[in-house]
Amino acid sequence: MTTLPTVYVKPGEADRLVAGHPWLYENAVLRVTTEVPDGALVQVKDHRRRFLGVGFYHSRSKIRVRLLSHERVTVDTAFFEERIRAALEVRRRHMPEASSFRIVHAEADFLSGLIVDKYEDVLVLQISALGMEQRKGQIVEALQRVLAPQAILERSDAAARKFEGLPVVESVLAGSWPAPRERTAAARAEADPAKDQPDRSALLRVQISGLTFEVDLWTGHKTGLYLDQQRNYLQVAQWARGARVLDAFCFLGGFGLHAARAGAVQVHLLDQSQEAVQAALRNAALNGLADRCTGEAVNVFDWLKARTQAPPHERPVPQFDLIVLDPPSFTRTRASVPDALRGYKEIHVRALKLLRPGGVLATFCCSHHVDGRTFLDVILAAAYDTRKILRRIATFTQGPDHPVIPMIPETEYLKGYALELVR
Repeated sequence: MTTLPTVYVKPGEADRLVAGHPWLYENAVLRVTTEVPDGALVQVKDHRRRFLGVGFYHSRSKIRVRLLSHERVTVDTAFFEERIRAALEVRRRHMPEASSFRIVHAEADFLSGLIVDKYEDVLVLQISALGMEQRKGQIVEALQRVLAPQAILERSDAAARKFEGLPVVESVLAGSWPAPRERTAAARAEADPAKDQPDRSALLRVQISGLTFEVDLWTGHKTGLYLDQQRNYLQVAQWARGARVLDAFCFLGGFGLHAARAGAVQVHLLDQSQEAVQAALRNAALNGLADRCTGEAVNVFDWLKARTQAPPHERPVPQFDLIVLDPPSFTRTRASVPDALRGYKEIHVRALKLLRPGGVLATFCCSHHVDGRTFLDVILAAAYDTRKILRRIATFTQGPDHPVIPMIPETEYLKGYALELVR
């Protein structure tokens, strides 16, 4: 093996790497032995010259090195194939029934900066690191060897790419699939969501726990669908029989449709996106659940506020037996956490006023910067303000296809609770 350039780590900074975290930050670098091209493979050693691992180097990123292995390895197509096969085995072991799931969860599968999602026979790739970007061809070849998919798409549109100096990329990397529609910013601004129908040729029917969802892999949230909630859809649905259900921030109707199938008498779907609500209602019809599902394209905060206002000395009339709150992340930086917590408290205050005694609130937070204890404290503060007593009956996390490595806190982001309204 060719001798790699060496990055030396400052005293006291190696422990985190030895324990398993793959990121070496710029302020932890002692020195680099030679000039290194960005994206190149380097070896990392502590200040006493003890070998720590190999990874991708980037001189202009706050993450100076992304470790890939604590062993000396050759990073080629065979390397990616081995890592992808190992990740796939984890999913097959823990989710043998699933046909759509995340195959590679970046750092949690020891492939920092790479996400691969499987939607039936189509793969969607997302890259957020320069080293991975430069080896995209090897990654695609490895995926073809392991899974022989119908197509491999790239949706590298995550904000993290700008920190690596990478542009947004949406393209078909392999196989047969309609290319993303080219639309200018002006065209997007003038589009009427009520009339702007999705490109039907780009829709894929995906099976989630026995329900069928039509997914637009070019415009859907994340890489198309919230694959991380699959197990939670089923768990929440157990409280839906005979219930009136509110699915707030519904997107394609994952929680609402599972609740309807489980025996809910009525499910109301809310999302600010007209296109998302229309898609959720189409999915309801596709699964024979349209008679129990209604939907509105609204600002969810405004909708909740309007239905919890009451004259002086009166209280809003509770309307729902099961309320699901699954909003997008309210914060992507630590600096905005206080504002996010105020937003979370607001929707919980409103939701609790609409929940019938004995009903269940299933609520989720997908921000890495808000930990589970802090999120629960916000819910309890909302309960205090509304003079409600809650009983915790379940705790949620992301599915096993989005594995969590405790030493890498960045791998854990989704948390949630089911709380029964005692009074």
